[in-house]
Amino acid sequence: MLSSNGFELYNPSYLVASIPNSDLSSTLQDQYLYDSQVDISETGEVVANFFKCNPLLPGVILTQDQDFFGMISRQRFLERLSRPYGIELFLKRPLKLLYRWEKKEVLMLSGSTPILEATEMALQRLPDLVYEPIVVQVEPQSYRLIDMYQLLLAQSKIHKLANQFLHQLYHELQIQASLDGLTQVANRRFFDQYFEQKWLQLKSTEFPLSLIFADVDYFKAYNDSYGHQAGDDCLKQVAQVITKTVTLDQGLVARYGGEEFVVVLPKIGHKQAILIAEKVRENIKAIQLHHPNSSISSQITLSLGVATVEFGNPEIMNKIKNPGDLIIAADQALYQAKNQGRDQVVSSSMRHPYLWVMSP
Repeated sequence: MLSSNGFELYNPSYLVASIPNSDLSSTLQDQYLYDSQVDISETGEVVANFFKCNPLLPGVILTQDQDFFGMISRQRFLERLSRPYGIELFLKRPLKLLYRWEKKEVLMLSGSTPILEATEMALQRLPDLVYEPIVVQVEPQSYRLIDMYQLLLAQSKIHKLANQFLHQLYHELQIQASLDGLTQVANRRFFDQYFEQKWLQLKSTEFPLSLIFADVDYFKAYNDSYGHQAGDDCLKQVAQVITKTVTLDQGLVARYGGEEFVVVLPKIGHKQAILIAEKVRENIKAIQLHHPNSSISSQITLSLGVATVEFGNPEIMNKIKNPGDLIIAADQALYQAKNQGRDQVVSSSMRHPYLWVMSP
């Protein structure tokens, strides 16, 4: 920090290298401010020397007996000296004389003024004053300077942060819009979009696409026994088990509606899909959710239906022509699993669409 005759300023090179990180609530006092006060009894030569030594200093605050008197910017000071006889008139004489010639309206703001508000007020000044430094009152009888470059740079950072915040908020809202509010797995709307997308991506390849439909057995009886709150808790636990069983790289777990869930398995063939479905069924039984009103078990169980389309197989593609056909096939397999006694996995063979094959 430099000092002379009560005149102090922050090292400008440090200032440029260390511009603070602004946040959305940044104020003027959060910025690096120039402490540049000089008494009006000093000569213009004192100010000229400081401007020469510190090329980024935007101006000086003029005081009289330590009270605020005014402000003169670097630009106006140098312009005045560059005029005919300017050096002779002002360099060796008190600053008070110079200020009489160059007195301009000064924008003074409190240190608590938000950056965006300060920038707006500064830009509303007359054109010849727009780039004049702003006087910041940080406390009673304590003043600093900030120039427009600093202010606009801080505003730019805030706008960037605001855009990042809005982008993050939009992303979070998208996530929330895609989740089922109760179970926190994907909702039906997102499933429809995801399934359609995967169909379009794979239909021109030879990769398979599998679906698993899962339904909680005798769920209405469970609700009747324990109430809807317990039923909601049951669905949450079922969703968690399915999600832990089906890894993210395998596919998507979604709530299809009510007590029914669906799993989309891109690039996973029929046999592997059956194994995944069977693993889900076993893991649900392993958590042993008590269900006294079930007709087949004392715990919560699942019935599951599996269907797979092989895009590289013309015979299958003649039967499964669109995403809806595959959904129907998986749903019919689920219906068959329930019809055959529940708590089991049934798969639909696309090679022989009316042949139902119960998993081992």
